[in-house]
Amino acid sequence: MSKICIFGGTTEGRKLAEFISGQPLEAWVSVATDYGETLIDAAENVRVSVARLTAGEMTELFRRESFACVIDATHPYAAAVTENIAEACREADVEYIRLLREGDQLSENAVCVSDTAAAVEYLSRFEGNIFLSTGSKEIAAYSVIPGFAERVYVRVLPMSASLEACERCGLPAAHVLALQGPFSEEMNLAMLHDTHAAILVTKDSGARGGFPEKAAAAERAGIPLLVVGRPPQREGRSYEQVVDLLCERFALHRPEKLPVSMEETLVSIVGIGTGGAEERTLRAENTLRQADCLIGAERMLRAAAHANQPCLKAIAPEDIRDLIRANPQYRRFAVVMSGDVGFFSGTRKLLPLLDRERVELVPGLSSMVALCARLGTSYEDVTPLSLHGRESDLEAALRQHRRLFVLVGGENGAGQLCRRLTEAGYGDARVSVGEQLGYADECVRSGRADELQNCRFHSLSAVLVEHTHRTVVTHGLRDEAFLRGKESGGRSIPMTKREVRAVALSALELCADSVCWDVGAGTGSVSVEMALQAPMGSVYAVEKNPDAVELLEENVRRFRTPNLHVIRGLAPAACEELPAPSHVFIGGSSGNMEEIISLARRKNPHVRIVATAIALETVGELTACMKLFPHSEAVCVSAASSRQAGSYHLMYGQNPVYVFTFCDEEENK
Repeated sequence: MSKICIFGGTTEGRKLAEFISGQPLEAWVSVATDYGETLIDAAENVRVSVARLTAGEMTELFRRESFACVIDATHPYAAAVTENIAEACREADVEYIRLLREGDQLSENAVCVSDTAAAVEYLSRFEGNIFLSTGSKEIAAYSVIPGFAERVYVRVLPMSASLEACERCGLPAAHVLALQGPFSEEMNLAMLHDTHAAILVTKDSGARGGFPEKAAAAERAGIPLLVVGRPPQREGRSYEQVVDLLCERFALHRPEKLPVSMEETLVSIVGIGTGGAEERTLRAENTLRQADCLIGAERMLRAAAHANQPCLKAIAPEDIRDLIRANPQYRRFAVVMSGDVGFFSGTRKLLPLLDRERVELVPGLSSMVALCARLGTSYEDVTPLSLHGRESDLEAALRQHRRLFVLVGGENGAGQLCRRLTEAGYGDARVSVGEQLGYADECVRSGRADELQNCRFHSLSAVLVEHTHRTVVTHGLRDEAFLRGKESGGRSIPMTKREVRAVALSALELCADSVCWDVGAGTGSVSVEMALQAPMGSVYAVEKNPDAVELLEENVRRFRTPNLHVIRGLAPAACEELPAPSHVFIGGSSGNMEEIISLARRKNPHVRIVATAIALETVGELTACMKLFPHSEAVCVSAASSRQAGSYHLMYGQNPVYVFTFCDEEENK
C-alpha cells in the first residue's frame, strides 16, 4: 500500500486526512501541537504525529518512510515551515505538493499591510481598543504598541502555550479570549461589541480560516479591518485539485462529487420581515446582498432581491434543496422566508433536508410582532395560531386563551375567521386585522367579530383576537348546564350525575391530547367534559338511542366542542372503525361489557378504562373483568344533595354508583 505525508493542523489538512480514512492509502499526518492531534479522527490507515520538525528531521523522515509524495497543507502564514518542507522534499527526492487556501476579496473598509512589523507601526498611531485575531505566535511583536495591556484584546486557541505567551507579554486575563473556532459573523460581532473594539486585526486566512465572517463583522460594527498581507505563496493546488490528483494516482474512491464541496456551500435561511427593506434587520439585508443566489416564492423574491441578483423560484422544501444542489456555480444561497424563520415558517421542514450544507438562520420580524407594534400592545400573553393551510381547533384555543394571534390564508380569510368567531359565540370579541403589513398599502382595522364578518379583507392578513369570556376548567359541571330531554316513551335520557361524573373523570386521568371513547354517552355530559379536558385530543361519543343522539348533538353545539364526534350505533360494532383510544368511559354497555373492553384493549393494550354501574348485574360483569388487568380498582360513590321543603332544607340520597378503573399499572403510574 502506498504511503503519503500530510503536514496539516489546518482545516484543509484535517479534511484531507478524513478523506483518506478507509481508502487503500496510508497517510502520516504531521501536526505541531497536541491540540491539533485531537482535531483529527484516528483511523487504521491514518497515523498522526505531533512534533515540530527541522528541515533535517523532515529529510530523514521522508527517506525512512519512503513517501510517495508530501502534501503541504500548512497555514498560509507559516512561511518558514513551508520552506523547510519544500527543502526537505528536494533533499530526499520526494514529490512536493502545496495545497493552497483560497483568498477573499477585501471590503472597502479594509487596510492592508505587508507584514506584522507594518501592522505594529500602523497600530502604534491608532487610537482606541484593538481586537487582535492573528494568533499567539506574533503576540510579542504587538506588545510594543502604546497602551498594549489596556487596549489590546487577543483571541487565541485554548492552549497552555497560547496563554503563556499572552501572560509573558503582560496582557491581563480579562483581555484574552481563549476559544476554538469556527466563529460565525454574529459571534465575531458580539466579541467586537464586548471589547469595544475600534479596529479588528486579522490575516487573510481565506474562507476556511473564517476571514469572510470577520470582515463582515467589522463592516457591521462600523470599524476598519487591518489585514496583514499573506507571505508570497508558492504555486500550488486547491483542495479539490489535490483530491482529484490522489484519486487518479492511487485509484482512490471518491464519494459523489458535490458542487464545490457542500461544507463550503453556505445556505442562509433569511426571515425578511413583513414587507419592504425597512422591515428587515441589518443582518438580513447584508446576508441577502452578499448572496450569490436567492431562492423562494415569487412574492418574497420581488421584495428581497437586489439588482441583477440571480433568483430561483421554489416553495416546497424538497424543491429548494434540489435547486441548491443543482446549481454548483453558486457558493452562498439565501432562502427567503416571510416574517421570522421560527414562526410558522417552512424552515422547520427544510432544515433536516440540508444535511450536506452549512446552514445558518437569520431571524426576522414576525407578523405577530409587527401587528402588536402597530396596535401599541404587548404580545407576551398572546398565543399564536395558524389557520393558513392547517387544521386548527380555534374554539379550543379560545377556551384556553384570552388573546390569540391568528394567521389566516386564502381569499378573505380574515372575514371567514370573524364569521367563525360569531358562530362559536364569540361575536363580541375584539378583532384587529393587519392587511399587507409592511407594504405601502398597509391597513389595520379593528372592531367586533360580528361587525366585521361581512367585510372583505386582503388575503395577506394577520389577526389579533381578544375576548373576555371565562371558561370553567374544573370537571364536574352542574347538571343544569346540560340540555336534558326525554325518550319517545317519556323516560328521561340517562345522564351521569355531577358527583359521579367528577369521580369518573378524575379516575380517567385525561391528558390534553387524549383520544377518548364514551360508550353509552346518553346526554353527553361525560363526553362534553372529556372534550373540554382534552382540547387537543378527540372524543367519540357512542350512542344507540336516536333521541339521545339528537340531544347529544345539541349539547355539542351548546358547549362548542368541535373535537367531540357523535357516533350512532351499538358498541362494540360501532367502535370497530374508531381510532385506538387512550381512554374509555363506559356508562352503558347494553350487556356487551366484556366485548367492549376486549375491543378497546385490542386497539390499545395500554388503554385506561373507567366504567360505572348501578345495577348489581353490571357490578358483577365489571367485577369479573378485574382479573383481566394488571391493575384495577372499584369505588362506591354515595351522594346526597339538599332540596328545600318549606322552610327546611332536606338531604335526598342518590342511588349508590360503583366506579371501576382498569389499566396497565406500569403505563399509568
